[in-house]
Amino acid sequence: MKLPMVQRAAWPAATMALLTMLGTTQAGAAAPWQKVGADALGGVSGIAFEGRSADGAKVQALVVHDNKGSGQRRLSRITHREGSDDISPVTWDGPEPSDLEAIEAIPGMPSEYMAVASRGIVYRLKVVGDTATVVDYAPLPSIGEGDDFEGFALVGRNGNLAALWADRGAGAERPATLYSAPLTFASWGQPQFGGVTRRTYRAPYPDAGAARHISDISVTDSGRILVSSAADAGDDGPFDSAVSEAGRVSVSATGRVRVTLAPSPTLLGTFPQYKIEAVECPPGSGDALLGTDDENLGGYVRTAPFCGT
Repeated sequence: MKLPMVQRAAWPAATMALLTMLGTTQAGAAAPWQKVGADALGGVSGIAFEGRSADGAKVQALVVHDNKGSGQRRLSRITHREGSDDISPVTWDGPEPSDLEAIEAIPGMPSEYMAVASRGIVYRLKVVGDTATVVDYAPLPSIGEGDDFEGFALVGRNGNLAALWADRGAGAERPATLYSAPLTFASWGQPQFGGVTRRTYRAPYPDAGAARHISDISVTDSGRILVSSAADAGDDGPFDSAVSEAGRVSVSATGRVRVTLAPSPTLLGTFPQYKIEAVECPPGSGDALLGTDDENLGGYVRTAPFCGT
């Protein structure tokens, strides 16, 4: 049954409280969802930690939107604190992407980010104030037939960088494919990837028949790989999603990237009626930033205690 667009907004407070409780049964206490987008143009498809206020009470993050039309917003900045969120546009300066699905800060390179479009084009960005300038862009390596990319993460260890990215998969017949590779940059700024490895991944939730097995990726300080998964029945929902611990990644002193996926992923939390497409573990924090792209119902963010050791 398709959920009418206005129905969720009209749910009574008791129903919303129940959904919040259900969404954090396995995660413990967490903040409620806070709305940051009013419609299909304001969903959160990816999120990257930018910094904190001096008192630590506010978190700034960059979010990408999966808009495709010329002139539509691609990037915004969210200032998040419990109880309210401020969102402001960030100007995209450079070749205009279509369908951005992920963004990540580049470790060790302040104000620099990488954003990924669904077809596998990765953009290196320099963000100064309210403008993001495209430094360079390139295709991801080893793109497979039918790949539709939604997840991307960067890892900095032992002076080396590694990238993880994923085709989202589709239902029982197509698991997600998690790719990994060493990452360097050419002198002119272009991303360059080393040897690629790939692993298949099936989400423990939502139901495999409808799941996008990986809708985003984040890596904790200790190397745990967290992934979100989601189900989408249409632009008005209903939606469903979860965050799970999928395995671990390490990067050696020589730059070798090793990904080990768990035989059975650990389900950290389920989130009925929301479609999580963004998960981010800020450095030094045990709390994940989660973002949703709920199509006609807009975008929401919240925190959840998933990133600790």
